[in-house]
Amino acid sequence: METAAPGSPGILHSFRVLGDGLLATVQDRLELFSVELQEEKFRLIQIFFWISAAVFTGMMAMMFASLSVVYLFWESARLAVLVGLTFFYTAAVLTIVISFRRFIARQPSPFAATRQEIGGDRACIRNAN
Repeated sequence: METAAPGSPGILHSFRVLGDGLLATVQDRLELFSVELQEEKFRLIQIFFWISAAVFTGMMAMMFASLSVVYLFWESARLAVLVGLTFFYTAAVLTIVISFRRFIARQPSPFAATRQEIGGDRACIRNAN
């Protein structure tokens, strides 16, 4: 009996191997994207929680502090105290908004690792030619 000599697997096999490699790469990148998406969701929930807590406690503190100060000056300078508190709170809000914008600007960009991996993949493909 004659057995067929093992020859080259053929072009179809090469396309299958190439397709399998491409799909494996896409799968890895999607898994990385999924992990980063979960991390971004968690970070967003944390930020929302801390902002909510800060706003609530800050509003309560400002309300009771303002009421105390206005009560102290009820007879002599009630209107002046109210105007002064208004300016103070306006300045505080502006300071907080500016600080928060700086905080957001310093945060890492979303999905940086995924973009870096895809960029590395593209560079590898370009250098292979």
